[in-house]
Amino acid sequence: MDIIKKYFPNLTGLQVEQFAQLEALYNDWNAKINVISRKDIQNLYEHHVLHSLGIAEVVRFKEGTEVMDLGTGGGFPGIPLAILFPEVQFHLVDSIGKKVRVAQEVATAIGLKNVRFSHARAEEIKDKYDFVVTRAVMPMADLVKVARKNIRKEQHNAVPNGIIALKGGELAGEIASMRNISTVWELSDFFEEEYFKTKKVVHVAIVAKK
Repeated sequence: MDIIKKYFPNLTGLQVEQFAQLEALYNDWNAKINVISRKDIQNLYEHHVLHSLGIAEVVRFKEGTEVMDLGTGGGFPGIPLAILFPEVQFHLVDSIGKKVRVAQEVATAIGLKNVRFSHARAEEIKDKYDFVVTRAVMPMADLVKVARKNIRKEQHNAVPNGIIALKGGELAGEIASMRNISTVWELSDFFEEEYFKTKKVVHVAIVAKK
């Protein structure tokens, strides 16, 4: 938990409490349903919570923004972002029902009011959002194909509407043929821990059709 307060020192008392509750909740649920690698659960705050909040280092969602977390798994990056941005609406979607259940139970336990959940495939979601966020769900080109339909035209954030993906490793080959990659940020520019040396945030601006 200290690592969250290190990089986000202006959290409210409620936000600190909600982040603090995640450890016990995810440990409990992970013992029943494996949503985080058993070897990695001890690194929950660094590898999962703070990693999710890397998106907040590149875009501060304005009040009223709507975000879909596609392939949320047990709730990443959606739940940490929903805690940090209580005035933003999040829709957490995953095709695996038991993972959606974990995310839903965690959100309920910490009292998150700005999240909803769907057990569905990406192709089934027709709603429009300002952003679609993901964490290593699929190659960027495939992600753009399935999610571009979900990006709305009206803009009200400093960063253009589109897809924001947390990625790791070498991306050059994956994005070489993509013309609409707007920006790639290195998370090591924001977080000093060794884990983030190969982690990136990729933004793809989507120009929605009328």
